[in-house]
Amino acid sequence: MTPLLPLAVTMGEPAGIGGELSLKAWLARTRTSRPFFAIDDPDRLKTLARDLGLTVPVKTVSQPSEVPAVFPEALPILPVLLRAPVRAGHPDPANAPATLEAIERAAALAATGEIAGFVTNPIQKKTLQDAGFPHPGHTEFLAELASRDSAKPADVAMMLACPELRVVPVTIHLSLADAVRALDAAAIVRVGRITVAGLKALFGITRPRLAIAALNPHAGEQGAMGNEETRIITPAIETLRKDGIDVRGPAPADTLFHPAARATYDAALCMYHDQALIPIKTIDFSGGVNVTLGLPFVRTSPDHGTALDIAGTGRADAASLIAALAMADDMARRRQT
Repeated sequence: MTPLLPLAVTMGEPAGIGGELSLKAWLARTRTSRPFFAIDDPDRLKTLARDLGLTVPVKTVSQPSEVPAVFPEALPILPVLLRAPVRAGHPDPANAPATLEAIERAAALAATGEIAGFVTNPIQKKTLQDAGFPHPGHTEFLAELASRDSAKPADVAMMLACPELRVVPVTIHLSLADAVRALDAAAIVRVGRITVAGLKALFGITRPRLAIAALNPHAGEQGAMGNEETRIITPAIETLRKDGIDVRGPAPADTLFHPAARATYDAALCMYHDQALIPIKTIDFSGGVNVTLGLPFVRTSPDHGTALDIAGTGRADAASLIAALAMADDMARRRQT
């Protein structure tokens, strides 16, 4: 029987909780788990496991094909070396190149089919940007990586998913004021189409149902509280319907996420970052997963940040990383069928 292609787990911010999550995810493995490996600094993970009292042997590998044989007995690590010592809770821009190298290597391995996909541990965006990183976050960086060897730029969207809810923000890493200015019908249509394609390809939903959130309270109250619903959102919905997509809205956001409403759609398109992330983090803070739609490979991530305040304490909850690994495994199996 041919071994399953492994998943990769990137380093993330080395001063955050990513390393602890990777170690705990390996401890939570089962005989039926798809093997995974860390793209990380071996000495860092060895030291972290010792300091946290986690019995996790680690073993370096030179290529993903070695991972299935190693995984049952040790956490495989494809080495990426840090440039400076790590102090838990204190990010150092000197280590930004290693953080980015881990992501780049994962994307390259996924693009060549050497791995089934990858899971990214959380990054500290400000630290990377202080070191010259030009992107607002993972999603935009991965879109660039996916486009480097292609004449056509990758058209991506960020989905947050848990068993009870899937949400996709139309605008992502922008201030609220900038998000409102950036919102237009074309963006809603673009994200709606990407979402439908992702629901079909990654989640196996043959006829996806979309709900479109309003921007303003009471969906604008017929223009009394804003006209974006009639001016921007409704025309976008009409275009999506012409595509044959099952879509409804614009729906007031304050009535869109209770259980009865969630049963009527497969994903909700939200107009800005917090409109999407507040409901999913309220419903399943520990188990939410970030999925990048529109990439030519599978990428998921825990739906939380670097938690610098508890880094190095042993208190990090690996549930979201474990859920991200399980979702990546499920998506990889579906893409192979």
